[in-house]
Amino acid sequence: MSKSRVPWKAVAGGSVGNMVEWYDWFVYSSFAVYFAASFFPEGDDTAKLLNTAAIFAVGFFMRPLGGWLLGRYADRKGRKAALTLTVTLMSASALLIAIAPTYESVGYAGALVLVVARLLQGLSVGGEYAASATYLTEATPPGRRGFASSFQYVSMTAGQLVGLGLQIVLQNTMSAETLASYGWRIPFVVGALGAAVVFYLRRNLLETEAYDEEQRASENARRGTIAELLAHKKEAVLVIALTMGGTVAYYTYTTYLTKYLSNSAGLAKETATLVSFCALFVFMCLQPLAGALSDRIGRRPLLITFGIGSMVGTVPLMTALGGVSGFGGGLVLSLTGLVIVTGYTSINAVVKAELFPTHVRALGVALPYAIANALFGGTAEYVALWFKDSGIESGFFWYVSGCAAVSLVVYLTMRETRDVALSRAEQAAEAAVAERV
Repeated sequence: MSKSRVPWKAVAGGSVGNMVEWYDWFVYSSFAVYFAASFFPEGDDTAKLLNTAAIFAVGFFMRPLGGWLLGRYADRKGRKAALTLTVTLMSASALLIAIAPTYESVGYAGALVLVVARLLQGLSVGGEYAASATYLTEATPPGRRGFASSFQYVSMTAGQLVGLGLQIVLQNTMSAETLASYGWRIPFVVGALGAAVVFYLRRNLLETEAYDEEQRASENARRGTIAELLAHKKEAVLVIALTMGGTVAYYTYTTYLTKYLSNSAGLAKETATLVSFCALFVFMCLQPLAGALSDRIGRRPLLITFGIGSMVGTVPLMTALGGVSGFGGGLVLSLTGLVIVTGYTSINAVVKAELFPTHVRALGVALPYAIANALFGGTAEYVALWFKDSGIESGFFWYVSGCAAVSLVVYLTMRETRDVALSRAEQAAEAAVAERV
């Protein structure tokens, strides 16, 4: 395969399922303002959002388990098999939310159904991230991996855009009362149907050459095991640390942003949704550009730029966003934050995959990343709402900056991963080139 050739079929196959996965994951958060009252008794609106945010966070705490089980599955049974399994779980969870009974009809049993669905989603996404990251990275030749793997966040953001776009359509075709009554169920039905389509598409994916090579070369019973991961514990800790700041910033400027603009800045829900939609569209388009840039200059410069920008810029940006009064100001400030976050999102998948050998790559990406997301990404929205409910909302801004500062130290001290060989074949090719030189 030519160094300059991008395997678009593999990129599309790995990404389209990721889009549906993250559509389902995101619509829970974006439609929470409508269904929060359906599953909890009457009370303070912020308290209801805290309850739904807590259930949102529950899904993140299943990610480590999903990362372990599905990461192990991907290392032992293949990337394709893991990708197919994760989208099946996501379809089931979306369907559960779509049919969940309300508090008025069954009391807290409806909220329990939400919890079960979020547990399934967390299990699925815990494995999806690593299977997708590993597949996209392994399926692409050296020199194009940053570009190709950036489509993971293109697809993730596309899923969010589809969710937001559907929300905009529903907001303009249904009354607020209808949305709160049953309209919020529609996006979850759409998600379940979309996942069924992706299941069919993923069954036709080809396995990566790196995995096939590893499978032929070794029947190592330790492949994809915790014991083998512990042999690479330095890399595992590195994944947790470099993820910490990025995941908090990402969820701050994506899933939490609409609520913040509506609940704190006082923008109409429709305006806040439109700001998020436009900002995320530009953000999506930036991912391949930044990924391609990392193929030329390396991964660390982009990560360092993100770390500095997030550490220094979060407090003034979020403070200014809290005072916006219209669409234009909200869009400019939101875009500024997302441009900074692009330094992390565009390449974080490939960086993590490049840290591990093939026989433990999926687990090595999945479990440490899932732990970091459970501790920092999944709790970001809840922490933000807790600070607001306590009357010290600005404390959350400093929390995000602090997380970015910790990750920045890692970015400054970690090794560059751009030129690492991911398979024995690549190692042999590099050795042959070195001999000729």
